[in-house]
Amino acid sequence: MSVLARAVREVESAVERGSSTPSIRTKFQVIALLAREERAQVKGDTKRSEAYRAEQLKRLDGIATILAKVAVREAPLLELLDENAVVTDAARALRRDMLIAAGREPGEDSFGVSASGPATQTAQTQATTAPKRQVVPQAVVARQLANPFLAPDYEAFSAVAPRPEAQRPRRLVNWELIEPLLNSFETAADGKAASMTLPPATDIRVPDGRELMLHQAQLVEAAEEGHRTFLLADEPGLGKTAQALLAAQAANAYPLLVVVPNVVKTNWAREAALWTPQHPATVIHGDGDTIDGFADIIVVNYEVLDRHVGWLGDLGFRGMVVDEAHFIKNKKSQRSQHVLQLAEQIRTRTVRPLLMALTGTPLINDIDDFRAIWQFLGWIDEKKPRAELMQALEETGLTPADHGFATAARASVIDLGIVRRRKVDVAADIPARRVADLPVELDDAAGRSIRKAERELAERLVARYHAALEARAEARAAGTVDVVTPAATDGIDHDLVRRVAAAELTDKSTKTGENVFRMIRRIGQAKAGLAADYAAQLARNVGKVVFFAKHIDVMDAAEAIFAERGLRYSSIRGEQTTRTRQKNIDAFVNDPEVAIAVCSLTAAGVGINLQVASNLVLAELSWSDAEQTQAIDRVHRIGQAEPVTAWRIIAAQTIDTRIAELIDSKAGLAARALDGSDDEVSSAADVQLEALVALLTDALAAQARIQV
Repeated sequence: MSVLARAVREVESAVERGSSTPSIRTKFQVIALLAREERAQVKGDTKRSEAYRAEQLKRLDGIATILAKVAVREAPLLELLDENAVVTDAARALRRDMLIAAGREPGEDSFGVSASGPATQTAQTQATTAPKRQVVPQAVVARQLANPFLAPDYEAFSAVAPRPEAQRPRRLVNWELIEPLLNSFETAADGKAASMTLPPATDIRVPDGRELMLHQAQLVEAAEEGHRTFLLADEPGLGKTAQALLAAQAANAYPLLVVVPNVVKTNWAREAALWTPQHPATVIHGDGDTIDGFADIIVVNYEVLDRHVGWLGDLGFRGMVVDEAHFIKNKKSQRSQHVLQLAEQIRTRTVRPLLMALTGTPLINDIDDFRAIWQFLGWIDEKKPRAELMQALEETGLTPADHGFATAARASVIDLGIVRRRKVDVAADIPARRVADLPVELDDAAGRSIRKAERELAERLVARYHAALEARAEARAAGTVDVVTPAATDGIDHDLVRRVAAAELTDKSTKTGENVFRMIRRIGQAKAGLAADYAAQLARNVGKVVFFAKHIDVMDAAEAIFAERGLRYSSIRGEQTTRTRQKNIDAFVNDPEVAIAVCSLTAAGVGINLQVASNLVLAELSWSDAEQTQAIDRVHRIGQAEPVTAWRIIAAQTIDTRIAELIDSKAGLAARALDGSDDEVSSAADVQLEALVALLTDALAAQARIQV
């Protein structure tokens, strides 16, 4: 039990840091398997007392609870809890090692394969090299057999003639261009939005009862006229799904592959039935046993893409849409590599396929988030622009050393297909929205404990700061280091403050006290009851309310209060099946008796429509403006008839207040890169760092006042 407890804490810490490596995923699965085996053994152990078995089962329940919370934070881990999940050799080897560490005989595992043989690789190495299970659904085999050609002529599928081959680069052939191209979106905005010129809208064919807005029709018209690559970065709520489906119809880009987050794949099938009913859509669940192999539109979620990438690459798609495309920003991740692989296969087999990346928040942490999206669209490869973009850059007659290159380069990329519209510009009929802060006092034992932990964190930062000052003074006195102390009018070395704050963020030791991430989580737990109470009042007075929280225990606490008050609610969480999640969404939207939707910020923050409500409660703060905006835009979108208010619950006299101020004081990266804003750019990492900088600076200033 101690081995399991230690391992599950390691997994929890890794996921909190965002370090969900293959070895961590393997360890997560093995813990779940061993806990399952241990539970069966404890229940069947008649030689032990009832009290002993009850205590062991209680400890196993604690481990299971941690696993569930971790899985909610990292949705792909849910796949590993399925009874049919593949157990790799790496997992079996790790199971054997953990049992030996616990003093147990490995014996034979619950999957009938002996674990007593020698391990030829370490668990971590095997986790990264073990082959992934891939499948080919029978319906797909039937589709392939129905093809009368031995070798399908994919090029014959293209409805648009290929463009002339670009001229060989000359002026720019030896220049490094990717970094200047990326930087141009930060330095050359000039107050102009990043959006290509779109043709005037004509009469776009849509089903009866459907109606396109002008900005939607313009993009579809561009596809009708032959444009084939789009980074559709409209603000959330402006109908990107309908635009993509109708663009595929205009381009005759069938079969069409749509890659989406798990939480929205059923919604994509529904939207396809509404907007392009003559082109059947099918959704891949698990191994794909239930799909329609002859469908025109195939929808698959990122989490199961690895087991289907083989046959998907051979099907002959003429178009591919990637929804919530910021999911592929990490090019080292498996999901990104599979998406890029499929896009490359489609490009090599189809002349000018339709490729669309959809995201309302294409930039979250860094301008580098563009790289994977541009590569998916075929604008760049690993090291340089591809032919079409290179030709456009050559035609500017400029190099990165020339004045004006950044502006021209940015325009060249935009013309390839960046489309960005804001609600305020194209959907004036959508009512206004506002974020209203509600400060709450945490005056109970939990609140006192949080304030104490915050003081201890500040004291630890101050101690680190003074230790660094002393080390610098000793080095200067010894003459071993030439130390230059920056001037500080207030007596505080602000450069050192930032260094100390950055060191605190990277310190994962459990011996240094409570870190800022655990503190923010505790604040969320302490606010849960107050936030739920306010949401209940809103539901009684103004109608339906959406309640957002980051952590499952906050959702649990809120739901308990709603049940106690006699309020019916729908729960939208990451661990739910697609069918259950959609059922709960439909209940909130369609049943007047369901007053509140309790939503996970990560699982329900994208791709769902909840505009039946006009009030939402943000029970916990996000680390970025982008995540907060995504949640609000589940309500503030096309179809909303009333002004939207997001009630943000802030814990007064805690670091919660400072974080809210930091989020509000800096615009998202997309504002500068895409909307032409000159506001300061921030990311989640920036806010975390700045919160600690502010905490340490205030503590040092207070210390100085006391000394005076």
